[in-house]
Amino acid sequence: MSVIIPRVPGIEGRDCRTFTGYKPCRPGEDCTIQCRNDNPMGIRILIVNLDAMGDVLMTTAQLPAIKRAFPSSFLVWLTHPSAVPLLAGNPYLDRVYAWNDDNRLVLSAQDFDLVLNADKSQHACAFVSQLNADEPRGFMLSRRGQVVPANPEAAYNYHLGLDDHMKFRVNQRTGQDILAETWLLDYARDEYVLELSAEDQDFCARKRAEWGLASRTVVAFNTGCSELYPNKKMTVAQHLRLLELLSGRDDIALMLLGGREDTARNAEIAEGARARSIELYSTPTDEGLRRGICYANLADAVISGDSFGMHLAIALRKHVFAWFGLSCWTEIDLYGRGAKYFQSDLACSPCWKQTCPHNLECIERIDLDTIARDVRAFADTRKKEIH
Repeated sequence: MSVIIPRVPGIEGRDCRTFTGYKPCRPGEDCTIQCRNDNPMGIRILIVNLDAMGDVLMTTAQLPAIKRAFPSSFLVWLTHPSAVPLLAGNPYLDRVYAWNDDNRLVLSAQDFDLVLNADKSQHACAFVSQLNADEPRGFMLSRRGQVVPANPEAAYNYHLGLDDHMKFRVNQRTGQDILAETWLLDYARDEYVLELSAEDQDFCARKRAEWGLASRTVVAFNTGCSELYPNKKMTVAQHLRLLELLSGRDDIALMLLGGREDTARNAEIAEGARARSIELYSTPTDEGLRRGICYANLADAVISGDSFGMHLAIALRKHVFAWFGLSCWTEIDLYGRGAKYFQSDLACSPCWKQTCPHNLECIERIDLDTIARDVRAFADTRKKEIH
């Protein structure tokens, strides 16, 4: 009795975005005999972005431009494990890999037509340098172990990292604009891409109803920041002063946001608010990133320093009142929703230093009265729209 051996793909596999090689694309079908999914990968593109979660969110603004440049393309994103939930359900992405040994091995065995690296870290650049890639864009590692531009268009971005005067005093371009140039993409001021699942949206709807937020302007305070830059946050006293300035209005609901690292700080702010008889919703800090996104989505406006919370609010298309001390305000685009506060007359700001030799003057000088005035004006506008 003869056995019919099915035709199998060669070493290159199939040009099909759903075929994996270890199970059929659809249950009960034999992909080795006939492929019913006419859905080729097209150009295979790997995005490498391992930096802070706020940077990962900002980089999602490049996805529409990538798809405009390469309509038929298969997009893979490699990122830090903590940032993976930010990319869940992203309609532009075909695969998301967490940065670990197994996934680096899997990706290293593949061919990519294009690799887009946003990071200037040695480990990200070293990984990109040893990939099977027809064209790398962004940054690579030289044979001397130095980060270098992978293409001429990355020169401006590269130079910003080496010239403090250019970065702090000359540059007026946003991070999205600069990265688009680095990756040879058209810059159309595309928005961040962050998808809320049906479960996320249902949770938000239930919380709004439970807390009676539908007819109020919800003003959230993102109180924390990365532990790498502890000076990118206001003092507890400043937060309490802002809460006092915004309290006492029935049409405004005040809320605290933060992650696990902000638990003790938020508890101190909440206790201070209670002592001042200020109504305040203090959201949980230990329910995970996706739930934190949901709580941020309850807000209409977010007051924040330059941190992940600020980028999250931008991605959720909230009105953002962002203050800046050590970081570069010119690189942040609020997309016309909100205001930026900074000390342009302060010689040492921005500086991007982890410790401050000047007693945090850029933090002390934050104009709380102006922020409160602008937030109240926003609430006044929303009140007219609601009613």
